[in-house]
Amino acid sequence: MRSERFVYTVQRVFEIKMTTLVKYPGPFVYAAAVALGLLPMRAATAPAAFPPVVEGKDGWLFFGPELRFLSFPCFWGEAASKTACSQKPENADPIPALVDFHKQLEAKGIKLFLVPVPPKAWNPAHTPDLALEGRKVDALGQFYNRLATEGLNVVDLRPAFRTREAAGEGMYCKTDSHWSGEGCVTAAKTVAKALADSGLPLAPATGLRTAWTEARFRGDLLELKNAPTNQQERLKTRQVSDASNAPIQPNPASSILILGDSHTLVFHDFLAERAGFTDQLAQETGIIPDWIGTRGSGANAVRVSLLRRASKDAAYLASKKAVVWCFAAREFTEADQGWQRLPLTAPISAK
Repeated sequence: MRSERFVYTVQRVFEIKMTTLVKYPGPFVYAAAVALGLLPMRAATAPAAFPPVVEGKDGWLFFGPELRFLSFPCFWGEAASKTACSQKPENADPIPALVDFHKQLEAKGIKLFLVPVPPKAWNPAHTPDLALEGRKVDALGQFYNRLATEGLNVVDLRPAFRTREAAGEGMYCKTDSHWSGEGCVTAAKTVAKALADSGLPLAPATGLRTAWTEARFRGDLLELKNAPTNQQERLKTRQVSDASNAPIQPNPASSILILGDSHTLVFHDFLAERAGFTDQLAQETGIIPDWIGTRGSGANAVRVSLLRRASKDAAYLASKKAVVWCFAAREFTEADQGWQRLPLTAPISAK
């Protein structure tokens, strides 16, 4: 387990560092890359990039790209061309891809539930004193309202997070870029309620066992900051096991499919075991889901994986009633490939 955590941490930090270098290169690297045609010229109105890690209050660390995302009062529609990290202007605005995916699923009788994970810094309690215009004007709320006009089901986690934080429960890791164990459970409860309210038949969890335990780990923001190696974070996680006390396995025939970035995986088998979003949603719905997760951006890669899976197995989507798409909200501007329109299925050509 320790070796797996080490490998995950190294891979995660490498991904973050490479992504940060590409998106926010220093002036000399940037000038050289533009001269060589490797990077496009930035829009004149693009704001200065935040450093990869920003220190907040009381030892809290924040991911720079998340703060960049929160600095925009609007990041969709015409504004997307000035805010998105995508090198392809046609993929800058997330709305067309989100609506297209929703309509493709709807045509097959499948409901899409969009679950953006709120940036840690949306709550100003521990953040440094920064003028984050997007937080000030509630750009996320405005964006969710815009998606609702297109018929999308957006599960806004912020009200539930706010309630739990008021009760003294932390929803985020202090030194990592992900939600906490409590945040993961709260998200699963909120999504389960949204599924039930939509009319999806759920069942009481049977045969599943839960136990709260302590996880110790070195957060990815500590690694990115090159902090002393003896620094670790501790938090509680809720482990979920099957009747034989074994880890829950994905069920390809499930009525629920979870798509997502590392938020769906981080406590499933990386920083902790059996305590991820997939495990918690199984406990809260009584349904063992299937899932497709990625350690990188949740914008396009998971949909490509779904395309491949559904194209190879024509019956794969037949059992699906709901797709829960969970990823960091910052991806609305920070996805390096933007938001691509992708088919849900495609014929596999014979070789």
